[in-house]
Amino acid sequence: MSIIVKDLTKVYGEQKAIDSISFSANKGEILGFLGPNGAGKSTTMKILSCFIPQTSGVAEVNGFNVASQPMEVRRHLGYLPEHNPLYLDMYVKESLGFIADIHKVERKQSRIAEIIEMVGLGREQNKKVGQLSKGYRQRLGIAQALIHDPAVLILDEPTSGLDPAQLVGLRALIRELGKTKTIIFSTHIMQEAEVLCDRAVIIHEGKIVCDSVLSDLLTDHPGLRLEEVFLKLISSGV
Repeated sequence: MSIIVKDLTKVYGEQKAIDSISFSANKGEILGFLGPNGAGKSTTMKILSCFIPQTSGVAEVNGFNVASQPMEVRRHLGYLPEHNPLYLDMYVKESLGFIADIHKVERKQSRIAEIIEMVGLGREQNKKVGQLSKGYRQRLGIAQALIHDPAVLILDEPTSGLDPAQLVGLRALIRELGKTKTIIFSTHIMQEAEVLCDRAVIIHEGKIVCDSVLSDLLTDHPGLRLEEVFLKLISSGV
């Protein structure tokens, strides 16, 4: 399995942001990590990405422990946080070159050209990042996460704030990437999850309330859309 989370807990003061959660994700799978705002989604992703330490429990990415092997985890992981961190004064190709150098990417220029083509940034590649629309900035964030060809991608709210045309393009890109990589896709927009995800893990108030293949989850709740199932599960807590 590409991602293993077991009994993972994060405590801030007296508050448990996540409370002994466990789940896994496999290669070639888009896992929808779903929950309302404040449920613990971003906290979990930051732990998996080695940005913050867990209080207890175990998390592994591609066989490497996030606590004891963080550099190996980073080599195998691409991460797009909710607030896309871009240098607005850089040019698109320059920003990709900067990230490629951090990862010591071989054949840097050919890899940058390959990624630009993959994410659909060809017409924008000579612009400054600050000139890009929200949709193209999200594409650039994904490009930076992909530049070192990681096995695992973690995308935190990647479609937030996009217009319908931008959504269509980004959905297609994520689906294509999901054929060969493990993707954790976080969102609180259930329509996005229903379109994109193979499996759903629903978290509420720091606890997992559902872990199911998406088609099975909908079959178990005949006549309901994912949004309705989601609301039912978080209201009941089971």
